[in-house]
Amino acid sequence: MARLKDVAEAAGVSVRTVSNVVNNYAYVHPDTRSRVQAAIEEMGYRPNLAARNLRRGRTGMIGLAVPDLTVPYFAELAQHVLKAVAASGLTLLIEQTDGELDREIAFACTPQANALDGLLLSPLSARASDLTPDRASIPIVLLGERIFDSPFDHVAIDNVAAARAATLHLANLGRERVAAIGVGTDIDSPMADLRQRGYGMAVEEGGLSRDPRLVAPTTSFSRAEGYRAATVLLDSGADADALFCFNDLLAQGALRALSERGIAVPGAVAVIGMDDNDEDQYLTPSLSSISPDKEDLARRAVARLLARINGDRTSLGVEERPRFTLVARESAP
Repeated sequence: MARLKDVAEAAGVSVRTVSNVVNNYAYVHPDTRSRVQAAIEEMGYRPNLAARNLRRGRTGMIGLAVPDLTVPYFAELAQHVLKAVAASGLTLLIEQTDGELDREIAFACTPQANALDGLLLSPLSARASDLTPDRASIPIVLLGERIFDSPFDHVAIDNVAAARAATLHLANLGRERVAAIGVGTDIDSPMADLRQRGYGMAVEEGGLSRDPRLVAPTTSFSRAEGYRAATVLLDSGADADALFCFNDLLAQGALRALSERGIAVPGAVAVIGMDDNDEDQYLTPSLSSISPDKEDLARRAVARLLARINGDRTSLGVEERPRFTLVARESAP
């Protein structure tokens, strides 16, 4: 097995320089880095991660805690995080919290967290006051829309801009009575509040109907609630000609309700969701959706966390906004 010294001799550099490249330190000349990486690849050198972590007092493991892995968005995000973590030579522990406050706090603020070097956390119940730096025992990067303006770095798309883009897309298709399914009347959800704000902005900009019957609250973001809310909307006589659903699961439920009524999509009612789950393209009709760049989100979040683990203490509470695009499919072409 090749040693660090062997790689250094092959690349014509010092052992310290090879170590800097292996540990991804920034201050290595690009030409030198390329030469060392070529020597590493040619000689098949693999660092002893266990020994390296032991010297640093680390476990070599970071965590990802999300509310529900059966939700396609979180399952797909976890795959991208796994790839980003593996590329850094670390191990990922994935945990489902079921959105329970005690479990969210446990991964950040109890001795259980000491098994991790850092945590990516998508909270559903925890608030900023529950995750203060003096309580957290490891570096944390927050995902999702539950907590803003905290001392922890936060990576999430701009939900207001995304919801505005979805609604304006429907307006640009000539739809005038655009309903919103998923507003936060019956559920404590900052995400729903942000998406409702973006929807409201687009209603104003597009000169769309402000009929209050076009705002359909839900108690969760599930297919069942999308079906129920769409049914109530149809029974209300609101005469919607488009539906903006606050996530793809709600949109899938709404599509079922429309199908049962024999309402043509997109002929009579256009439908758009958010999250761009992989299954969207295989529905009939295929579902238009706002697509957050999950790979970009995962890469940014992991990079933020590794920087904190490696001692970066500058500019705490950094907000990062990954890209998103609108994917127009058959339901709102």
